[in-house]
Order: sequence, then structure tokens, then C-alpha cells
Amino acid sequence: MAYVFQWGVVADNLPRLLYGAEQTVVLSASAMALGLGVALACTAARTLGPLPLRWAVRAYVELIRNTPFLVQLFIIYFSLPALGIRMRADQAAVLGMTINVAAYAAEIFRGGIEAIPRGQIEAGRALGLSRLQIFRLIVIGPAIRIVYPALSSQFVLLMLASSVVSTISAEDLTAITNSLQSTTFRSFEFYFAATLLYLLMALAFRIVLRGVERLVFAGRPL
Repeated sequence: MAYVFQWGVVADNLPRLLYGAEQTVVLSASAMALGLGVALACTAARTLGPLPLRWAVRAYVELIRNTPFLVQLFIIYFSLPALGIRMRADQAAVLGMTINVAAYAAEIFRGGIEAIPRGQIEAGRALGLSRLQIFRLIVIGPAIRIVYPALSSQFVLLMLASSVVSTISAEDLTAITNSLQSTTFRSFEFYFAATLLYLLMALAFRIVLRGVERLVFAGRPL
């Protein structure tokens, strides 16, 4: 039986789809900003902190990077209430995405720090700089520039992975698409439209992040 496409139903519900896309951007951008801060804190702790703190950060990174994001999200939203910690679906989504992306970003930062020439660090020590000053003035800036492309890709992957939060009823593009196709029975049309919107958002994220790279790092030596 030939399938009859009905794109009009997508046009009629386009405002809801765009709202879902907006919520996806809000969730992703919030998690990116918070995750970047957590990742920098973890990197500083792993570089400057005492041995037990370094072990704790390393355990956190390995735990998150080697377990499914969906399971992490379920623990936050479904398991924490048993301990008296309850939050809305959107709050759980941002927290889960932040914890997840921070672990990957911290590992990316670690690679960037290891790429810094040892001579620069030794020069800082020769000048009498403390470990914190060396980290702040010599290490972290060039390290961020080195890893920025990888970090940008990780942020785009986070935005695409945000579709998982629909499983805890967080209102994002995937959740709204699922709701629309279940009431209209036009699965192909709505999922095709969602795919196109995700593609446009990913391209927009890449353009913005590339613009930030040119604005912040252009002409600066490593």
C-alpha cells in the first residue's frame, strides 16, 4: 500500500516543534556552561589537589565515561527521590547532562594539559611561580586553545544526546515529537521534521562555537 505523505500536519504543529527545539537548546546550553565550570574545577583538582582528591576526580571521570547516560539519568530522576532528593524533570535533565559532559570535558582538558611543553612549566618554576599560578597563568589558557575543537565537538554531541531526556518526561524536541506522532499517527513526517531540526541546531552550534574560537583565540600564540 502506497504511503500518502501529509506534511500539512507538520506545518500545523510547527510552533510546538519549534518550542521543543528551543527547550533543547536551553537545556544543552545550560548543561554546557555548568559542565565547563565543573570540568575546569575537576581539572584543577586533578592537577593541584592532594592525592585522595585526584583519585576521587579520576573515579568520577571513569564512572561517568564507562556507564550509559540513560542509566545516570534514571538514577538522578528515579532513584534519588528514595533518598529524599526530588527535582523536576527539566532540573534532572540539566543535572544529568552537566555531570555527563563535565566528565568528558575534564578528560579532554587533561589531554590538553599534557600537550603543554614541559619547558614552559619549568620556566614558570624558575621564576618562582606557585603551582596555582603556573596552572592559571601558563597552563590552562594554552590547554583550552589546544582542546577547543574537541570540546566543541563534545558540546554538539551533548546537544544531540539530549534527546535521551525525553525518557524522564523532560520537554524537549524528541518528547514533543513523540507526543505529536502518537496523536496524529504521522510518524514519518514528524520524525523527519525532528531530524531536520536537530541537523539545523547542530550546524548552528558549530557555527557559533567556531565564531567564538575565532573571536577568542585568533592571533594568540600557544
